[in-house]
Amino acid sequence: MRSCGKWYAGLFCAAPIFASAQSVTLYGLVDTGVEYVNNIGASKDSVVRMPNLTATVPSRWGMRGTEDLGGGLKSVFVLESGFAADSGSSNQGGRLFGRQAFVGLSNQWGQLSFGRQWTMTFWSTLDSDVLGPNIYGANSLDSYRPNARADNAIAYKGTFGGLTVGATYSLGRDTVNAGQNPAGTNCAGENPADSKACREWSVMLRYDASWWGLATAYDSLRGGTGAAGGLVNSGLKDDRLHFGGYMVLSKAKLGIGGTFRNNEGSTTSHSQLYYAGLAYDMTPAFNLAGQIYYLGFNHSANKAWLAALRGTYAFSKRTSAYLTTGFIDNRGQLAMSVSSGSAAGTSTPAPGGNQFGAMLGIKHVF
Repeated sequence: MRSCGKWYAGLFCAAPIFASAQSVTLYGLVDTGVEYVNNIGASKDSVVRMPNLTATVPSRWGMRGTEDLGGGLKSVFVLESGFAADSGSSNQGGRLFGRQAFVGLSNQWGQLSFGRQWTMTFWSTLDSDVLGPNIYGANSLDSYRPNARADNAIAYKGTFGGLTVGATYSLGRDTVNAGQNPAGTNCAGENPADSKACREWSVMLRYDASWWGLATAYDSLRGGTGAAGGLVNSGLKDDRLHFGGYMVLSKAKLGIGGTFRNNEGSTTSHSQLYYAGLAYDMTPAFNLAGQIYYLGFNHSANKAWLAALRGTYAFSKRTSAYLTTGFIDNRGQLAMSVSSGSAAGTSTPAPGGNQFGAMLGIKHVF
């Protein structure tokens, strides 16, 4: 038997006690299937493909853990990797942990964390957007919504009763260039020569009752070298004001919300996105969800209507199959694709054109 009489032996004897206070969980999901999209380009081509970015939700795997430090204080970490289920490659510009990579401390006053993590855009739209990051949905009209995360970020989020407050501040966002890919906003990161370049900040106020909730958030992105969205220098900003609410009834969930956006890097800087959706449990195993969206630009004929419908059958708590469809009607010179499932620009219709998409898929959670 090992003796614990010496001081250094005591450290080894205490090690199992320290280890028992730590909890680490491996988790993830794989979600993919086959998609059909029509009216691509001026020649109105159609394609049948397996998407590489998203389905009902993006595929990912990760590790999260906590350690009890005593007195109500815990250390926390999350490492989360997004991948393309069609090829097995990493998304978010090829990052190993492109979805989340942070460490922090939490107690009854909230959580303070450091690293690559969600901005408050994500947390404010999480419940009001019924379809979430579905391949046909709000992310087809604003690709930042499902990818609202920042590198080099300091984040705080605390819940007090039904009230949740949160904020992020990034010293240099999205340092990996994802190319022509909506899974990134592309900016060069921290720049000692320019204190404003590629900065991001966001704030959120949210209230959740037993069956309803309201949330609002403000998210601001600064430009810099290589930044997407026309933000070519640090003097330009892309600001979004989000608002939304939801109600949960016995078998249904109703969500409604919107975004006011001012992108100084665009020739049509001011736009509005509105959405409303309903999800209903037809049976304990079958859920039907639908949502409509409207995107409009000030002083422009450019606008789009998008409608999406999704039916999901749950074989178990972990495995489900689904059929999801979407239709977009572009107006003016707008040419947005109904699908957010592949790299930007690969499946857009002709300017002012409409487009239909459908996907049959399967999702497994582990």
